[in-house]
Formats: sequence, C-alpha cells, structure tokens
Amino acid sequence: MVALLRRARHPRLALIALAFVAFVGLGMPDGLLGVGWPSLRADFAVPLDALGWLLAAGVVGYTTSSFLNGVLLARLGVGRMLALSCLLTGLALVGYTVAPQWWMVVALGVVAGLGAGAIDAGLNTYVAVYFGARLMQWLHASWGVGITIGPLLMTAGLALWQSWRVGYWVVGGFQLALAVGFFVTLSLWERPTPAFGEQKRLTDYQTSFGLTLRQPAVWLSITLFLLYVGAETALGVWAYTLLTEARRVEPALAGVVTGSYWLMFTIGRIAAGVVAVRVGSDRLVCGGLIGALLGTGLLIWNPAVFANVLAIALIGLAIAPIFPALMSGTAARVGDRFAANTIGMQMAATGAGMALIPAGMGVLASRMSLEIIPFALLVVYAALLGCYLLAVRPSKVILVRSSK
Repeated sequence: MVALLRRARHPRLALIALAFVAFVGLGMPDGLLGVGWPSLRADFAVPLDALGWLLAAGVVGYTTSSFLNGVLLARLGVGRMLALSCLLTGLALVGYTVAPQWWMVVALGVVAGLGAGAIDAGLNTYVAVYFGARLMQWLHASWGVGITIGPLLMTAGLALWQSWRVGYWVVGGFQLALAVGFFVTLSLWERPTPAFGEQKRLTDYQTSFGLTLRQPAVWLSITLFLLYVGAETALGVWAYTLLTEARRVEPALAGVVTGSYWLMFTIGRIAAGVVAVRVGSDRLVCGGLIGALLGTGLLIWNPAVFANVLAIALIGLAIAPIFPALMSGTAARVGDRFAANTIGMQMAATGAGMALIPAGMGVLASRMSLEIIPFALLVVYAALLGCYLLAVRPSKVILVRSSK
C-alpha cells in the first residue's frame, strides 16, 4: 500500500483511496465487539452488562476528539492528525489482546474512541472541503463495508483459532498500516487539490469555539446530527425486539428483517453516490426524510408481517444518504469559517444522539408498550425534517455576523 501511494501518478486518487480504506477500517471495530463479546467477557470474568462500560469509554473518547476537531486540524494538519489517530486506534485495539485486567481494557476503550473520533471528524472535514457530495456518500458506504467485514473476521477467528484476540490483532494491524500510509502521504494531505486551486480551505480558518458557539446555525446543524443518528441507531437497536416480542414474528425472520435494514442502508449510500451531484444535498435529505416518514407510517400501520419487512427496508434505504449529505452541506449552512469547528461538534453530537434517543425510546417502551417505538421514531423524523428546513434558510437569516 505504501509503495502504491508513493508512486501514485494521480495523488488525488491516492488520497481518495486511502480515505475509503480508512473508513472501512473505522467500521471494522464496531463489527468485532458484538460477535466477540461473549468470549471476551468470559476471559475477563465480567458480567454481561459490563459491555456498557466499554461502550461508554469509547463514546467519551470519540466525543472528545470529535468536538476538538477544529483545534486539532489547525494545530496538526489533516494528514498528521489522521496518522496519529490511526496509530492510537491500532495500539488500543492490539492492547485489548494483552491487557491483563478488565479496567485496562476499558481505559484502552477511551484511547480507541479518541482515535476513531479524530479519524471520523478529520476525514469528514477533508472530504467536505475537497471531494464533494458524491464521494461523501461513498466514503460513508465504506463504513458499511467495514462494519460488515468486522463480524466475519471475528467469526473466523473464533471458528479457526477459538480466540477473540485474532480479530483484534487483524484490525489493529490494519489500523497501524493505515497510520504508516498517512505518514507517507503527509505532504499530499496538506496540498490543495487541482479542483480547488489555491483558495482558502476550511481547515485554514482558526475560528474560536466561543464565536462558533454563538452562531444559531451551528446549533441547528448540531441538532440535525443528534436527531439523525439517534433515529438511525434506534431502529437498528429496537427492530428485532419490536418484531419478536410485540408482533410475534419468528426470531429467524426478525433477524433477516433487521439485517435488511443495514443491507439496504449500505446499498442506498452506494446508489446515492451515483446521483448525489445531479440531485443535490437538499433533495437527498428531504427525499430521504419523506421516505423515512412513509416507512415509519407503514411500520405503525402494520397490516401484515410482510409490511414490517417492507417498512424497515424502506427506512434503511431512505435514510442512507442523509448523514453524508448533511455533512457535505455543513459549510453552506454555517459558513466556511465555522465549518471545521462545526463538523467536529456534529460528530460529537452523534455520540449523544446514539445514546439518548434509543435509551429514551426504551424508557417509553418499558412504561407503555414496545409499539410506542414506531410513533417515537415518527416524531424524531418529523422534528429532523423541520430542523433541516429551518437550517437551510438563507444564511443571512441564520448566521450572526462576527462584527456584532
């Protein structure tokens, strides 16, 4: 990989390829843990719910580095930040396999989260600046590839070597190889691409957090990501339980239906990349939200078992382009000088949305019924559509001028 990057005749293509591979690597650890957890917890003799500590540690690290994205980019530069982040993530994942005590694994989870958050926010910023809506869609489709490969690697490790450590060795080594790739290409990451010439880059602005946080458009943009990721995660978390416990769907079929959600999600992002430039971010977001509202309405109606299959698949397909399209439109919503800080805050908001909205739906379900979940999902998607329409008003209405 390093040799190819050094000899690349088209540096722009080399950077695109490395960014895609990095997002595949970003998705892999998320896919390892679900399959590996029973074996991992048995080795450390911890209870089933100890998984929450590791997840919380990852969220703390991820949110911290994402929030500081603008500062890190200004001080380190894109390439150096990505290289160091991959190095941190790789060392943390390998560290899981040699840690003698559970608390050390949890501590390493913070380190892995710091690396992952910086990679995610840094690459999102860079692609938003230089590569546009089409490649943003495909970048996030690469994450879907990674989260699909992760469980397969862990399953192979358990089947062939009866060890959860093998999966983490492979993915940790992959991250370390990425770190080498980013170090080798440092000069390319700092060089403006031909498509954009020598214009000032979003990463060149060193706007303070205080000024950024005084922009109403920034808060609207953060809210979009909190709501979107919360809704995306909530259906993935609760679909199986809703179908099996509330609607008496056979577990095998419910598993297939839940899997179809992520399958259609990945297919949708690949397809959106083909039409993103022609359709535009606004249509992708609004069309996706309308499709999600229709799918959620069908899930509420529930006229037959097959309707659940169709509804969940439709929601997965509809929401697929929303996150990348929202990311690509960040500068248009908040202004160039606030974009780098805002992207980091948006990524931090995803952690909050991922935790709060599915948990809130769980509280409602325990007090009322699992059938409340589709209604809650409908409310979140409606709120998301309303916030988006407000966020894309003319910038002069939303932005507070820095002279004030």
